[in-house]
Parts: sequence; structure tokens; C-alpha cells
Amino acid sequence: MILPNDSKESPKLSIIIVNWNSKSFVVDCLNSLEKHCSDISYEVIIVDGASFDGCEEALKIHHPRAKYIQSHENIGFGRCNNLGFQYARAELILLLNPDTEVTKNSIQHLINVSQASKHFGIIGAKLLNTNGTLQTSSVQSLPTPWNQALDSNFLRAIFPRWPLWGTHEAYSRNSPTSVEAISGACMLISRETFDKVGGFTKSFFMYAEDMDLCFKVKQLGLNLIYCPDSVIFHHGGGSSSEQTSHFSEIKKRESLIKYFNINSDRKTANNYIKLQAISAKLRILLSYLFGKKDTLIKWKKINNFLLKQKP
Repeated sequence: MILPNDSKESPKLSIIIVNWNSKSFVVDCLNSLEKHCSDISYEVIIVDGASFDGCEEALKIHHPRAKYIQSHENIGFGRCNNLGFQYARAELILLLNPDTEVTKNSIQHLINVSQASKHFGIIGAKLLNTNGTLQTSSVQSLPTPWNQALDSNFLRAIFPRWPLWGTHEAYSRNSPTSVEAISGACMLISRETFDKVGGFTKSFFMYAEDMDLCFKVKQLGLNLIYCPDSVIFHHGGGSSSEQTSHFSEIKKRESLIKYFNINSDRKTANNYIKLQAISAKLRILLSYLFGKKDTLIKWKKINNFLLKQKP
């Protein structure tokens, strides 16, 4: 059950959700938690990234026990989670996207794995699209210049289990297993581990902050565990609008350049930029040949961004 935010009782689990213009999703997410987590003592902390979308008012009506924290500037996903962590009281922290809905026993399965694993770092769930199909981003490979250059919907459709994507465990495992990286849509982490790695790296605004957190946790020698028994719907994970937005694609590349500079070296970051430039030019050519005007414009903008990156 959800504890009131002024309760003196320590919850078993602190759930942090970052809102940015996601009011209806947040309410639905909390509805699912209320329905399926009645046996768990938990608190909910909502951090709003300066969207001012009426979420606070909606929660007062539908979920008054949730704690609402308003950031007066959009500080990004990672820093909003860090802000929420400052208010968390439990030893186990669940970082949950607003556009998720939990299912029966999904959260309990994550907790059970944490109790059975001495060296767990982060535990992730099996994510499903709204239509019930598997969301392969549940598990991933940590970014490399090559897997990012080759990443495309076309290749993923032809070779969905290619080791380069790191998605094999999502298809083949029926029990908890160690993986290389876990989606930031659902991450169970201990307070101690989150503290040790310093939370999310503050310099990331959007994208790659979850991969950066996975990398830092693995550096501690801890395991990242995929728990297929924990099934969670992630409604925004297959968004076509996100796939076609040049803004989001540029932001992804901007964050990955930062990721390689922080976790590898400048040479690796430069290799990433060069391979992305080759990939962008190839996609420009294909878009032109197949008459896809919107896609052509998108990749030209991405290519222009890459050309401005200093080697």
C-alpha cells in the first residue's frame, strides 16, 4: 500500500517518477501501482520538470498520498531523478517512467530478485509495448561506436537477436539473468548503490543517462539483472513520433558523444562521430532515392549537426 508522504513509517520501496507533460500517464501509472502493489509498503515521489501541466492538481484528486516536487526549471530526466532521491526514505529505489503501467506481482518479482542477489546493481523488468509485444529495449548493449552506427529499425527487424543489440536475453530467458545494460524506463536500485555512483551524471539532459548509470554501476563490480517475470507496459517506448523527430535524434547523438567522452576517451568519441556521419550520409542517399522527403530533411539536419562536432 502507498504510505502518506507525511508518514513516519519507513516504506519498503521508494518509487520515483519524473513528469514532463505526462499528467494522464502519471495518473494511470499510479492507478496500476495502487491496484497491483497492495501488499508492498511503498511511497511515490513525483518530480515535475517545469512542465506545469496540471499534474499536481490531478494527483491531489486521484492520488493525494503521492509526494509532488516541482522543479521550476527543466533540469532533465537524470537530475529530476536525483532530486527525487533526496526525498526517498526506503532502502530500495524504483525509478519508473511515467508512461508505464505495472502488472500483477511485477514489482514484487523485482524485490524478490534483489533479496536473492548479493551483488545486484540494477534490476530491470520485461517491458511490453501497448499492444503486448515485447519491447526489445528492456535489455541492451552498452553503447559502442559500431553498434550505434549500425542501429536502425530495418536491421533490428531483420536481425532482432543480433548480439550487437544486446537484446538476446529479452527473447530467450525465462529466469533472472545478468545483462550488459537495462532500460531506464524501469530500474530497481539500492539506496547504497545510487549513492555510491553519485546518482545520474548531472551533465546529461536527455538520452544516454540510463546507459551511463549502468556503466557506473558495472564499474563497482555489481550485476545488472533482467527479470522476465516482472512484466510492465511501457506505452511510449515504441513512439513513432520520437523516431521521426530530428530534435530527439540530434539530442541522442549529443548525449552519446558526451557518454563516450566521459566513459571512454576522445578517440572513441571521434570514432563515433565519424561513423555517425557515414551513416547519416548513407541514409540521406537512401531517403533521396526512395523519395522520402521528411526522412531526407531529418537526416540532413542530423548530418549538419555532426559536421559541427570538432574532431
